[in-house]
Amino acid sequence: MPEAPAWRFEKIIKPMFDTAAPHRALVGGRLLTCRGDEIIENGFIEIENGRIKAVGDAAELGESSAEIIDCRGKTIMPGLMNSHAHLAWDGVHDLARQSLDDPPEISAYKCAGNMLKSLRAGITLVRDLGMNQSNFFAKQAVEQGIFPGPRLLITGEAIIQTGGHTFWCCREASGADEMRRAVRDQVKRGADLIKIMGSHDTVEFTDDELRAVIDETHRMGLTITAHATFDAVIQRVAAFGVDVIEHGGAMSDETIQLLLDAGIPIVTTFAPLVMQAQAEIARGYDIPEWKIAERQTAVKSRERFDGILRAAQAGVVIAFGTDAGSPVVGHDVVAPELKFMVELGIKRDNYDALRSATSTAAAVNNLADKLGSLEAGKEADIIVIDGDPLADLDALERVEQVFIAGRRMIGVG
Repeated sequence: MPEAPAWRFEKIIKPMFDTAAPHRALVGGRLLTCRGDEIIENGFIEIENGRIKAVGDAAELGESSAEIIDCRGKTIMPGLMNSHAHLAWDGVHDLARQSLDDPPEISAYKCAGNMLKSLRAGITLVRDLGMNQSNFFAKQAVEQGIFPGPRLLITGEAIIQTGGHTFWCCREASGADEMRRAVRDQVKRGADLIKIMGSHDTVEFTDDELRAVIDETHRMGLTITAHATFDAVIQRVAAFGVDVIEHGGAMSDETIQLLLDAGIPIVTTFAPLVMQAQAEIARGYDIPEWKIAERQTAVKSRERFDGILRAAQAGVVIAFGTDAGSPVVGHDVVAPELKFMVELGIKRDNYDALRSATSTAAAVNNLADKLGSLEAGKEADIIVIDGDPLADLDALERVEQVFIAGRRMIGVG
């Protein structure tokens, strides 16, 4: 493994936010374990030392010294994971201008506010795919107890060719050696994974550059994900060996087979289209009428999503992401993305959609042994919802309690 970033060597006497994780049992709720379609109608989940000690029917709990939390009439499930988000973007202001004009202090405040919004939405893990260098500091703040937030997987700065897609907030590089240096710089500061921008309207990177950035990432023991939105670039980055595709788009049968053969998942991000297509909401964010009309046409016609739908039907793994921070997409927007997955047929039903943000997301993020389902031995990242998301995904708007490693997160409920 690479050397740890410098901040991990700092001596911490006591975290500023040091929430206890006592022995607890959530009792009487409907448990969605996210192990397949498993439901425990009147269940309990016992938490001790930050982990799940036991899960089962409430009648099986017996005598316990645990603090009992009554969850009758509620739904208990694993915490949600947003696998594509940008904490330093607020969903309101122009992306380029935020990236160019926001001083580091404002980016830090935006990250802090968006971490709280994520927690209130039941999101216990955010995979931040970059906006300048702010996510390095967000992760340090959470892990050192400076500010409460979800677990963070961060890329640092996304890596692009010089002048490439969103050059105004990414790490530019030219040539194979600069690509390797760009990877090493992100890893040095604490990146958990590497992101590249494989395309804008055209395919980006030379073959040597693409080969180098992927090889260096894997040599460091990290995964690499690629922004890829049409067939030629999806096929290209998959063939060169990336581990995950962001967004996705039109795909040929050949490309879909390549993803299947290589076991490469897609993190979809429908929320910007879905939210901007809702005229009353979009106008409140100054989205121009021509774009609202364009988004409405795209959502209604469904042709744009044919490739992703065929990929999902073929068995390509699809995980939940919202591109949070993009225009009209706040970090608490969850249900619209999941509902659209079901409407398109990318997910079979509401439970399948929920797994895309829990057990499926954990597998995509190489955390399936620790997170993503309610099982004894796993870390206690749990949410309690007032309602039944299997009947109506809008119930996710009513998250009442959030636990991360058994700690009840402040500012929620």
